[in-house]
Amino acid sequence: MAFNLKIIFLFLWLLQCEGGNVDVQQKPPIQVALLKEGVSIPCKVIFPYMPKYTKFSIFYYWINSLGQRTPIYSRSENVDIPSGSENKTATVSYDHSIIPLENTSYTGTYYCEVKWNDIQKMGKGVFVLARGTGYMETSYGWEILITLTTLLAALSITATALLLWKRKVLCPGRNQVNILRQKVETQPPSASPPPPPPPPVYDCLDLQQVEVYSILENNTNNPSCRKSSPGKTPKKQATLEESSDTLYENI
Repeated sequence: MAFNLKIIFLFLWLLQCEGGNVDVQQKPPIQVALLKEGVSIPCKVIFPYMPKYTKFSIFYYWINSLGQRTPIYSRSENVDIPSGSENKTATVSYDHSIIPLENTSYTGTYYCEVKWNDIQKMGKGVFVLARGTGYMETSYGWEILITLTTLLAALSITATALLLWKRKVLCPGRNQVNILRQKVETQPPSASPPPPPPPPVYDCLDLQQVEVYSILENNTNNPSCRKSSPGKTPKKQATLEESSDTLYENI
Protein backbone atom coordinates (compact mmCIF):
# COMPACT_ATOMS: atom_id res chain seq x y z
CA MET A 1 0.00 0.00 0.00
CA ALA A 2 2.79 2.41 0.91
CA PHE A 3 4.64 1.48 -2.27
CA ASN A 4 1.59 2.32 -4.39
CA LEU A 5 1.26 5.74 -2.74
CA LYS A 6 4.89 6.49 -3.50
CA ILE A 7 4.38 5.65 -7.15
CA ILE A 8 1.30 7.89 -7.34
CA PHE A 9 3.09 10.86 -5.72
CA LEU A 10 6.10 10.35 -8.02
CA PHE A 11 3.81 10.32 -11.06
CA LEU A 12 2.09 13.53 -9.97
CA TRP A 13 5.43 15.17 -9.29
CA LEU A 14 6.67 14.20 -12.73
CA LEU A 15 3.53 15.64 -14.29
CA GLN A 16 4.05 18.89 -12.40
CA CYS A 17 7.67 19.11 -13.46
CA GLU A 18 6.82 18.40 -17.05
CA GLY A 19 3.94 20.87 -16.97
CA GLY A 20 6.25 23.56 -15.62
CA ASN A 21 8.19 23.60 -18.89
CA VAL A 22 5.26 25.04 -20.87
CA ASP A 23 3.71 28.48 -20.53
CA VAL A 24 1.52 31.01 -22.32
CA GLN A 25 2.28 34.77 -22.20
CA GLN A 26 0.26 37.74 -23.41
CA LYS A 27 1.95 41.14 -23.60
CA PRO A 28 1.21 44.04 -23.47
CA PRO A 29 -1.62 43.68 -20.95
CA ILE A 30 -3.55 46.75 -22.27
CA GLN A 31 -4.35 47.94 -25.78
CA VAL A 32 -6.36 50.86 -27.13
CA ALA A 33 -8.06 50.33 -30.48
CA LEU A 34 -10.11 52.64 -32.66
CA LEU A 35 -13.31 51.59 -34.35
CA LYS A 36 -13.03 50.22 -37.89
CA GLU A 37 -9.51 49.05 -37.09
CA GLY A 38 -8.20 45.56 -36.46
CA VAL A 39 -6.94 44.23 -33.15
CA SER A 40 -4.13 41.72 -32.74
CA ILE A 41 -4.42 39.32 -29.80
CA PRO A 42 -0.90 38.43 -28.62
CA CYS A 43 -0.20 34.82 -27.74
CA LYS A 44 3.31 33.58 -27.03
CA VAL A 45 3.67 29.82 -26.42
CA ILE A 46 6.70 28.48 -24.54
CA PHE A 47 7.34 24.71 -24.79
CA PRO A 48 10.27 22.26 -25.05
CA TYR A 49 11.19 20.60 -28.32
CA MET A 50 9.82 17.21 -27.39
CA PRO A 51 7.31 15.09 -29.36
CA LYS A 52 4.86 15.35 -26.48
CA TYR A 53 4.72 19.18 -26.53
CA THR A 54 5.04 19.95 -30.22
CA LYS A 55 1.39 19.15 -30.82
CA PHE A 56 -1.14 21.50 -29.20
CA SER A 57 -4.31 23.48 -29.87
CA ILE A 58 -4.83 27.23 -29.40
CA PHE A 59 -8.18 28.82 -28.54
CA TYR A 60 -8.93 32.55 -28.67
CA TYR A 61 -11.91 34.09 -26.90
CA TRP A 62 -12.92 37.27 -25.16
CA ILE A 63 -14.95 38.19 -22.08
CA ASN A 64 -16.95 41.41 -22.26
CA SER A 65 -17.78 43.84 -19.46
CA LEU A 66 -20.82 41.71 -18.53
CA GLY A 67 -18.67 38.61 -18.00
CA GLN A 68 -19.95 36.81 -21.09
CA ARG A 69 -17.42 34.54 -22.83
CA THR A 70 -17.39 34.61 -26.64
CA PRO A 71 -15.17 32.23 -28.72
CA ILE A 72 -13.22 33.94 -31.50
CA TYR A 73 -10.96 31.43 -33.17
CA SER A 74 -9.17 28.07 -32.66
CA ARG A 75 -6.24 26.40 -34.38
CA SER A 76 -4.08 23.26 -34.10
CA GLU A 77 -0.31 23.29 -34.33
CA ASN A 78 2.22 20.54 -35.02
CA VAL A 79 5.72 21.98 -34.70
CA ASP A 80 8.66 20.25 -36.34
CA ILE A 81 11.68 19.75 -34.14
CA PRO A 82 14.80 21.26 -35.72
CA SER A 83 17.85 19.01 -35.84
CA GLY A 84 20.08 19.45 -32.85
CA SER A 85 17.34 21.30 -30.81
CA GLU A 86 15.82 18.34 -28.97
CA ASN A 87 14.83 19.05 -25.36
CA LYS A 88 15.52 22.76 -25.84
CA THR A 89 12.92 25.36 -24.92
CA ALA A 90 11.19 27.14 -27.78
CA THR A 91 9.21 30.39 -27.73
CA VAL A 92 6.82 30.89 -30.65
CA SER A 93 4.32 33.74 -31.16
CA TYR A 94 0.84 32.87 -32.40
CA ASP A 95 -0.84 36.27 -32.55
CA HIS A 96 -4.34 36.45 -33.98
CA SER A 97 -5.87 39.47 -35.72
CA ILE A 98 -9.61 39.89 -35.41
CA ILE A 99 -11.97 41.82 -37.66
CA PRO A 100 -12.26 45.61 -37.29
CA LEU A 101 -14.19 46.69 -34.23
CA GLU A 102 -17.67 47.88 -35.11
CA ASN A 103 -18.65 49.59 -31.85
CA THR A 104 -17.40 50.24 -28.35
CA SER A 105 -19.10 47.08 -27.01
CA TYR A 106 -16.03 45.13 -28.18
CA THR A 107 -14.23 46.47 -25.15
CA GLY A 108 -13.15 43.58 -22.95
CA THR A 109 -10.38 41.12 -22.08
CA TYR A 110 -9.10 38.82 -24.83
CA TYR A 111 -7.54 35.50 -23.85
CA CYS A 112 -5.31 32.90 -25.48
CA GLU A 113 -5.53 29.31 -24.20
CA VAL A 114 -3.26 26.42 -25.24
CA LYS A 115 -4.09 22.72 -24.69
CA TRP A 116 -1.77 19.77 -24.87
CA ASN A 117 -2.84 16.18 -24.33
CA ASP A 118 -2.73 16.33 -20.55
CA ILE A 119 -1.83 20.00 -19.91
CA GLN A 120 -3.84 23.18 -20.34
CA LYS A 121 -2.38 26.69 -20.05
CA MET A 122 -4.15 30.03 -20.35
CA GLY A 123 -2.65 33.46 -20.66
CA LYS A 124 -3.43 36.37 -18.33
CA GLY A 125 -5.38 38.16 -21.05
CA VAL A 126 -5.13 41.51 -22.82
CA PHE A 127 -7.62 44.26 -22.05
CA VAL A 128 -8.70 46.04 -25.27
CA LEU A 129 -10.35 49.46 -25.00
CA ALA A 130 -12.42 50.33 -28.06
CA ARG A 131 -12.69 54.06 -28.69
CA GLY A 132 -14.74 56.04 -31.18
CA THR A 133 -12.08 58.76 -31.60
CA GLY A 134 -8.40 58.89 -30.98
CA TYR A 135 -6.52 60.98 -28.50
CA MET A 136 -6.59 64.65 -29.43
CA GLU A 137 -3.78 66.71 -28.04
CA THR A 138 -4.98 70.10 -26.85
CA SER A 139 -2.67 73.07 -27.27
CA TYR A 140 -3.09 74.62 -23.83
CA GLY A 141 0.39 76.16 -24.03
CA TRP A 142 -0.52 78.67 -26.76
CA GLU A 143 -3.79 79.56 -25.05
CA ILE A 144 -2.03 80.26 -21.75
CA LEU A 145 0.65 82.34 -23.49
CA ILE A 146 -1.91 84.45 -25.37
CA THR A 147 -3.96 84.98 -22.19
CA LEU A 148 -0.93 86.11 -20.17
CA THR A 149 0.18 88.47 -22.94
CA THR A 150 -3.28 90.03 -23.11
CA LEU A 151 -3.44 90.49 -19.33
CA LEU A 152 0.01 92.10 -19.20
CA ALA A 153 -0.87 94.50 -22.02
CA ALA A 154 -4.13 95.51 -20.29
CA LEU A 155 -2.32 96.08 -16.98
CA SER A 156 0.36 98.19 -18.66
CA ILE A 157 -2.21 100.41 -20.40
CA THR A 158 -4.19 100.85 -17.16
CA ALA A 159 -1.09 101.74 -15.12
CA THR A 160 0.02 104.31 -17.72
CA ALA A 161 -3.43 105.94 -17.76
CA LEU A 162 -3.51 106.13 -13.95
CA LEU A 163 -0.07 107.74 -13.81
CA LEU A 164 -1.02 110.37 -16.38
CA TRP A 165 -4.28 111.15 -14.57
CA LYS A 166 -2.52 111.45 -11.20
CA ARG A 167 0.10 113.76 -12.65
CA LYS A 168 -2.55 115.98 -14.23
CA VAL A 169 -4.63 116.23 -11.02
CA LEU A 170 -1.84 116.68 -8.47
CA CYS A 171 0.49 118.95 -10.49
CA PRO A 172 -1.63 121.36 -12.59
CA GLY A 173 0.70 124.37 -11.96
CA ARG A 174 3.67 122.44 -13.24
CA ASN A 175 1.87 121.74 -16.47
CA GLN A 176 1.00 125.44 -16.90
CA VAL A 177 4.62 126.41 -16.25
CA ASN A 178 5.77 123.93 -18.85
CA ILE A 179 3.24 125.30 -21.36
CA LEU A 180 4.37 128.90 -20.76
CA ARG A 181 7.99 127.89 -21.06
CA GLN A 182 7.30 126.19 -24.36
CA LYS A 183 5.48 129.30 -25.63
CA VAL A 184 8.39 131.55 -24.63
CA GLU A 185 10.92 129.25 -26.29
CA THR A 186 8.91 129.02 -29.48
CA GLN A 187 8.12 132.82 -29.66
CA PRO A 188 10.45 134.62 -32.16
CA PRO A 189 12.49 137.60 -30.89
CA SER A 190 10.78 141.02 -31.38
CA ALA A 191 12.27 143.53 -33.80
CA SER A 192 11.62 146.62 -31.58
CA PRO A 193 14.80 148.59 -30.66
CA PRO A 194 16.10 148.29 -27.13
CA PRO A 195 15.14 151.05 -24.67
CA PRO A 196 17.60 153.93 -24.28
CA PRO A 197 20.09 153.68 -21.43
CA PRO A 198 19.41 155.72 -18.32
CA PRO A 199 21.18 159.08 -18.05
CA PRO A 200 24.49 159.09 -16.20
CA VAL A 201 24.65 159.97 -12.54
CA TYR A 202 26.61 163.20 -13.13
CA ASP A 203 23.85 164.59 -15.34
CA CYS A 204 21.33 164.12 -12.50
CA LEU A 205 23.68 165.85 -10.08
CA ASP A 206 24.11 168.81 -12.44
CA LEU A 207 20.37 169.27 -12.75
CA GLN A 208 19.91 169.21 -8.98
CA GLN A 209 22.76 171.67 -8.49
CA VAL A 210 21.17 174.19 -10.89
CA GLU A 211 17.84 173.93 -9.12
CA VAL A 212 19.43 174.49 -5.68
CA TYR A 213 21.33 177.56 -6.83
CA SER A 214 18.16 179.01 -8.33
CA ILE A 215 16.37 178.53 -5.04
CA LEU A 216 19.19 180.22 -3.10
CA GLU A 217 19.17 183.16 -5.44
CA ASN A 218 15.45 183.64 -4.95
CA ASN A 219 15.91 183.61 -1.19
CA THR A 220 18.63 186.29 -1.31
CA ASN A 221 16.60 188.49 -3.59
CA ASN A 222 13.58 188.22 -1.30
CA PRO A 223 14.47 189.69 2.12
CA SER A 224 10.99 188.99 3.37
CA CYS A 225 11.84 185.28 3.33
CA ARG A 226 14.69 185.89 5.77
CA LYS A 227 12.32 187.55 8.24
CA SER A 228 10.60 185.11 10.34
CA SER A 229 6.90 185.09 10.40
CA PRO A 230 5.30 186.09 13.64
CA GLY A 231 3.89 182.60 14.03
CA LYS A 232 7.30 180.82 13.87
CA THR A 233 9.35 180.19 16.98
CA PRO A 234 13.16 180.51 17.22
CA LYS A 235 13.39 176.75 17.46
CA LYS A 236 11.75 176.33 14.07
CA GLN A 237 14.03 178.95 12.53
CA ALA A 238 17.11 177.17 13.87
CA THR A 239 15.82 173.91 12.39
CA LEU A 240 15.33 175.47 8.98
CA GLU A 241 18.82 177.03 9.09
CA GLU A 242 20.36 173.66 10.00
CA SER A 243 18.51 171.93 7.13
CA SER A 244 19.65 174.59 4.64
CA ASP A 245 23.25 174.25 5.89
CA THR A 246 23.03 170.49 5.54
CA LEU A 247 21.63 170.81 2.05
CA TYR A 248 24.44 173.14 1.05
CA GLU A 249 27.08 170.80 2.48
CA ASN A 250 25.56 167.92 0.60
CA ILE A 251 25.66 169.86 -2.64
